[in-house]
Amino acid sequence: MKGVHRFGVKGKLAPRYVGPFKITEQCGPVAYRIELRSHLAAVHDVFHVSQLKKCLKVLEEVVDTSQIQTEPDLTL
Repeated sequence: MKGVHRFGVKGKLAPRYVGPFKITEQCGPVAYRIELRSHLAAVHDVFHVSQLKKCLKVLEEVVDTSQIQTEPDLTL
């Protein structure tokens, strides 16, 4: 399709959603404006509610695995 931005790989393994992004305002009953990163400046920033998906994990709650210390004698 002409003029449509595709993110990443085409086909079955292409990402279905890009994000998460912060919703900045509600533009209408079913439209929301989101805060896009600078490399997505060419993409329109207002989306229909059917194109959005709720973020199920917050980045602040993700544990950094490099900070976890383990003992060398782990056994099963």
